[in-house]
Amino acid sequence: MGPTAKLLKSALALLCLLGLTACAHYRLGTDSEPKFAKLYLAPVASDVLLPQAQAIVTTQLREAFLKDGRVSLVTSADEADAVLTITLGSYQREVTVSRADDTGLARRFDVTLHAKATLLDTRTKQNLFANRPLQATRGVFTDSGQLQSEYQALPLLAETLAGNVVHAVLDTW
Repeated sequence: MGPTAKLLKSALALLCLLGLTACAHYRLGTDSEPKFAKLYLAPVASDVLLPQAQAIVTTQLREAFLKDGRVSLVTSADEADAVLTITLGSYQREVTVSRADDTGLARRFDVTLHAKATLLDTRTKQNLFANRPLQATRGVFTDSGQLQSEYQALPLLAETLAGNVVHAVLDTW
């Protein structure tokens, strides 16, 4: 084996070694630690006429924070290090696919739920963020009727919104 081949082999070995050591400290998920340990989720308020949305979004929010596990939820603002308030602002539907037999009718809508979130640090009495806009969008097929389809999509829309809220509250901002 010539000197060029030995040098190439050594360089390749060094590259592999550096590549493996670079990945040694990789961790799955976010590495950010929340600025608080106990969170109170205020019941969701709503400025939109969407039946049952408040209860469904509140439930999905609680489940999302419990599943994440980085903070513990408490039952009152007095016990909390931070208080999160969510207000549902608007609900929109946009036609994305028309029916093949009648192009004037929609077969699929994209529904979007807009919300605003405020996170208050109860220890300093300062907002960590105020009126942060958040939204969730899902596709709704109207094959079983538009109202029924939208009603069935609401928990999925709320779940998507809850995931966006958890990300906004707990990940680095």
